[in-house]
Amino acid sequence: MNLVSVENLSIRYGANTVLSHVTLNIDAGEIVTIVGPNGSGKTSLLRAIIGAVRPHKGQVTRGEGVRLGYVPQKLHIDPTLPMTVARFLTLPRGAASSAVNEALAQAGVPNLASAQMARLSGGQFQRVLLARALIGKPQLLLLDEATQGLDQPGSAAFYRQIETVRRDTGCAILMISHELHVVMSASDRVVCLNGHVCCEGTPEVVASAPEYRALFGSGTMGALALYRHDHDHDHHPHDHSHDHDHTEAAE
Repeated sequence: MNLVSVENLSIRYGANTVLSHVTLNIDAGEIVTIVGPNGSGKTSLLRAIIGAVRPHKGQVTRGEGVRLGYVPQKLHIDPTLPMTVARFLTLPRGAASSAVNEALAQAGVPNLASAQMARLSGGQFQRVLLARALIGKPQLLLLDEATQGLDQPGSAAFYRQIETVRRDTGCAILMISHELHVVMSASDRVVCLNGHVCCEGTPEVVASAPEYRALFGSGTMGALALYRHDHDHDHHPHDHSHDHDHTEAAE
């Protein structure tokens, strides 16, 4: 099932064109990662998909009734404001306590409902943002560099949780990531942007593409080979029967 179709999309801010002629389809259940240098239009593409940016040309079409969840790169909350995690998760629309608890469990932090937002670690805060996106039971989850500012173990644990979310809920995931080793291990498909689509395909295909190597070099090939060695080459990308046990706690 096609959840979102981006057709010949161009985005301009004033006289500056940030994206040109981008075409992309997101299907149910897949994990797609967008990579590219700073200023390549990655965030603009996500903003166009959620409807926060109007295309200059082209269009974004969602499947009928498709529910989106969005995890921003960062969110500032006044540290002097007393607010529990449970209260935060009910804003701006109310949610039942059962839905709050279910979302926190899916995000890997089932015991945080009564914690104060101001006292959360960076990793916990991002898990709460993930839970907030999951409350609406999205069919497509969008993440804009959601691990920026986390250390490597915290970042790795967060992305393992994302794989668990896909496995447990069946939602598709479209994420921006600057961590190329994560992209190569966690994605079904990679899209390389630099104002336009430079290349796209499976991680193996993109990592070997001249356009990708021109931007990022070939250093990720080793990480990709190591990952593939540890996984069953024949299993379908949506078949998680061979997945490792991801039990590492949030930061």
